[in-house]
This record gives sequence, C-alpha cells and structure tokens, in this order.
Amino acid sequence: MTVEFIGMIGTHEVSETHAREGAYVQPDFVGEISRAHEDAGFDKVLVGYGSSSPDGAQVAAYAAAHTERLGFLIAHRPGFVFPTLAARTFATLDQLSGGRVSVHIITGGSDADQRREGDYLGKDDRYARTDEYLDILKSAWTEDGPISYFGEHYRFEDFRSEVRPVQTPRIPLYFGGSSAAAYRVGGKQADVFMLWGEPLAETAEQIDAVRAAAKSAGRADLPRFSVSFRPILGATEELAWERAHGILDTIKSSGGGKGAFVSSAALVGGTKAPPQNVASQRLLAAAEKGELHDRALWTPTAAATNAAGNTTALVGTPDTVAQAILDYVKIGVTTILIRGYDPVADAVDYGRELLPLVRGELARA
Repeated sequence: MTVEFIGMIGTHEVSETHAREGAYVQPDFVGEISRAHEDAGFDKVLVGYGSSSPDGAQVAAYAAAHTERLGFLIAHRPGFVFPTLAARTFATLDQLSGGRVSVHIITGGSDADQRREGDYLGKDDRYARTDEYLDILKSAWTEDGPISYFGEHYRFEDFRSEVRPVQTPRIPLYFGGSSAAAYRVGGKQADVFMLWGEPLAETAEQIDAVRAAAKSAGRADLPRFSVSFRPILGATEELAWERAHGILDTIKSSGGGKGAFVSSAALVGGTKAPPQNVASQRLLAAAEKGELHDRALWTPTAAATNAAGNTTALVGTPDTVAQAILDYVKIGVTTILIRGYDPVADAVDYGRELLPLVRGELARA
C-alpha cells in the first residue's frame, strides 16, 4: 500500500506564527517553496483559494514551470467560473504540465466570503450547484461528442472542448466538507474526500458516512480519503512539546494568529464569532473534549485560531508522528495533507524525517 503526501504552497511565506513580509505575490518564493516540496518527496501541493487570493491556476502554472514532477491540487469554488471554461482551463494546464493537475472542490463554508464575490446562494443550493458543476466537468473531460446540459443552475447546448486532459480518464477530483450535504455530493462525485484532522473515532465515523453516501449514489468505486494535519516535530518528545507550546503562545499573543487563515477567525463584539462551516465546528468540538487525543493529535491550536482552516497538530518525534499517521492509514486514509508553521523549513524537515518513516513502514507491511 502507498500513501499520497500533499503539502501546501502560497505566493509568500506566511502562517499563524509568521506575518507576511513584502509583496503578496512573490514569484521567487513560489519557485522556492515548490522546489522544496518536490525535493522533499511530496506527491502534490495544494494551492489554496480565498476571495482575495491570487488565481490558483496561474500560481500552479508558474510552479509547474519551475518543477519537474510535483503535482498541483488546485482549490476551486464552483459558481464563479462557468464549468465549461473551468474544464478547458484545467485541461490546458494538465497538458502544459504533463499531467500534474488535480482539482480540489470547495463548495464554500462561509456565506460572507461567498458574498464577497457576488454569490448569494444558501448552503444547500450551493451544494446542488456543485453537483451539477462536477457532472459537467466530468462530461467535458471524457465525452467525445458535443454535450448539452439543462439543469437548475447551468444550461448550455452543443459544447465541445478541443483540449482534453493528459490524465485518463480525466483530471482527479478532490472534495472537502463535513456536512450531510458535503457527504452526499462528495460521496457521489469525489475521487478523494478530504477531511481535517479529527480523532480517529470521529474520522472513522466520517469515512463511514461518505462511503454510505457513495453507495446510495450507486457507486462501485468508493472514494479514497485524505486527512490534514499540522505536524510539530522535535528530536525528542520534550523538544517537540516545547516547540508546540511556543507556537501556541505565539498564536494566542497575536489574537488568533499572525497570518494565513486569521481573517476567518473574525471577532464580533470582542469575541470570536462561531464558524459557520461544519468542519471547523467539529474541530472545536474535539478541542472541547480534550487537548490530546489518541497517539499525538493536539487540539489547542484549533481552539486558539477558532479552527480557521486545518489547524489540529500532530506533536512528537518523527517516529511518534509517523506512527500517528499510520493509525489513520489503518482506518482507511490514503492521502495525508501536512503543512507546517514554518512553511519552507517544515516541508524540508518532513521530507527528511517524516515521509521516509511512513513510507518505510508501509513498504515493510
């Protein structure tokens, strides 16, 4: 068995413990962090999405031109680009990169952030639109003849794309969310269903729910699963925990973090507004149950940031964290997304100290 490792890149160095310095888009940094992940042995890197962020397809195209084999998982919100154009955009990039593109579908967990780009649909309608969107993407990438579509959210006639993906049968689709609607649509459509790092029991429950939704949709090929963590490594357990508490102190002293997803942890009347998306609510619920779960899952970083993004940590020596990752593999996880608080340096450390341990254990098994 193999495990896919995904990192994350951006256009400048920033995290909850590092404020941005310099321009928002720094081409040299894009090349540096992409090559760091490639050299570290990552399979792919996530290119994130926000209402104010650079265009992910262009960031991935630039990074692909400065790497050789690294894959790019481009986060994409249905609704802002017509699906026929999106299909051609990603297929073009797949051709130019030699088949290194995947798409991460995020329907949108914040009404406020959706409205910043003019989307006023409610959550259930957004998921219904996503379902249609993915039907269209798949058809555009795989069907030979002209296609027409007459749905609630999309209508068009006789569309045909002259550009097809390198990958067959099509570009892989990843999918995020933790609500019943996300399970239903992702269970039907996703190649890989992505979850944030919860305790093992809760993760297994979500896997079961998505598999049940997939079976209800008539699928024989069930989705694979990804879980996301923020590993904090140390040469000894003591040093790892010392670093973890230092990170937590920095997040708390800066009012929820210096950068990255801090804007999602909005303050209302001097207190953090409860997150709207279910995934964040689940992380906060895990934090309320306790700080340390299972072998190494640590939740205070989620509580301190109002669970703005994937914020739970795995803390310990490389061996401890590797074994914790393998615990998730045992319950059905096939993809691990990891990113650090020092984005470049941690990617290098993961490649040197963590990825080989996990892959070695799986090879021996």
